[in-house]
Amino acid sequence: MSIRSCLGIAFEALARNKLQSALTMIGITIGVATVLTMVAVGSGAQAAIDQQIRAAGMNLIVVRAGNYKVKTEDDFGGVVDHQAAAAEGTEETEETVLHRETEQQRRTESTCTRDDLRFSVSLCDPVASARSVALVPSGASVPSVVSVAFHPEDDPMEKHDHPTASQRLGDAAAGLGAAATLTAADAAAVRRIRGVQYVSEGVHENVRVAADAKRWFTRVHGADVELPEIRRAWAFPAGRFFTSREQARASQVVVLGQVVAQKLFGDVNPLGRTVFVWKQPFDVIGVIGSGSWMVAPAPGDDQFDAIYVPFTTVHRLLNLSKLNDITITAASTGDVTRIAKDITDLLRTRHGIGVQDPDDFTVATQARRALASGGLRPDVARAVVGNVSGLEKVTLEQLGRTLDRAMRTMTALLGSIAAVSLVVGGIGIMNIMLLSVTERTQEIGLRRAVGARAGDVLRQFLAEATVLSAVGGLAGIIVGEVASGMVARLLHWSTAVSPTAILVSFAVAAAIGMFFGYYPAREAARVDPIESLRYE
Repeated sequence: MSIRSCLGIAFEALARNKLQSALTMIGITIGVATVLTMVAVGSGAQAAIDQQIRAAGMNLIVVRAGNYKVKTEDDFGGVVDHQAAAAEGTEETEETVLHRETEQQRRTESTCTRDDLRFSVSLCDPVASARSVALVPSGASVPSVVSVAFHPEDDPMEKHDHPTASQRLGDAAAGLGAAATLTAADAAAVRRIRGVQYVSEGVHENVRVAADAKRWFTRVHGADVELPEIRRAWAFPAGRFFTSREQARASQVVVLGQVVAQKLFGDVNPLGRTVFVWKQPFDVIGVIGSGSWMVAPAPGDDQFDAIYVPFTTVHRLLNLSKLNDITITAASTGDVTRIAKDITDLLRTRHGIGVQDPDDFTVATQARRALASGGLRPDVARAVVGNVSGLEKVTLEQLGRTLDRAMRTMTALLGSIAAVSLVVGGIGIMNIMLLSVTERTQEIGLRRAVGARAGDVLRQFLAEATVLSAVGGLAGIIVGEVASGMVARLLHWSTAVSPTAILVSFAVAAAIGMFFGYYPAREAARVDPIESLRYE
């Protein structure tokens, strides 16, 4: 008997007992739907955790031009040679590094002196300088934002918008991207390192953005088209990011941060409008906002109080060829430390740096910064840094792998619990098929009497059990899809139903039908034809 004939007879037999078949399939349907929903919830939770790790920058690597680990100012304004200190046996601890970075950032962002205010204001308006500083008591501190409050439109650009190349790109050991040591060719080479997912070149300047009568002092980031893939916490409430074609052409297009868009245009849609940067017109093609609860737009931040243009456009307009930094993401958080080392080795080779010479660049992973800015208080972050040896390595490799293992275990646990219902459904199929064998004993005897072999009878009943289970599996997949969607909408949980999970669920359902249907089918094949014809 052919498989097609077996399936045809199986469908006819199931159709004759619709209610019995439907009740039997319910067990498989519930089992498959439960397994699919649980796996979707587990996979969604794993994806959500991975997204939050990426949003926090745990898989982020930043290469900055210059070596600011060689020369930095200490707390009293002096210059400390940290590599020399390490060579003398006074290696900086991670706690010291975090404390120094935190204190420098606090001093930079919090206040400026009366003399600082006089210098900043006098750059723009000497009259305003005398008038404004006279109101500040000697030795008092004032918010640093005052220093950017006075920028008349006709003020020379180079005073504040972009220092000359000799000022910005001088010393190879200059810090924070100020040295001329990174190129687009370096970024292209970094892209070829195993495990690197996305790379974005970076050129950054302070600028005034003008739109109609409104102006706003902010940062311009010359970036690569892959930057939105790196900044996974971004969303686009309007428009888009620039394309590879626009980048190759060095087009004058701009994407506004949400803060800048609000300051310049208010509630008006800025798409298609024109803004002026360096007195050059730029077409607004998009607005960047936050898509994560971990990152909120705020004035003064470096993501949303900023504008984004192709780095090639910045190079063309300012006649530059170097980069301030290169931003990289690793495909896996566990590979960050290894990739950072590979980048260091690659750039030292490309730049021809000798064995005894310091780097002319700085490679930094974002584990420490992610801890400090991801919700931990600075004192708690310092305590963690000071008490965990190799924090950066632990955070990126072990934390990433531990979270991955934990989520896989949770998904497997949820799936295993739900799989119990599949076993119950399989037992139900076996029970119904045994009952069917008893009810159809005379039919079996008649088939054997007209020439059917034992193998034909076995295949027929096995086909019925498989069809029963497979149809129940298809119904379970539909119910599972609907249930996953309802969980996502009503409970606001992340769910992810993958094609692999659907195929596996269907295959498992069919396999359960074959497994639990084999014993009843074998019993049917063993029925004696003569005795079965006498059965009543």
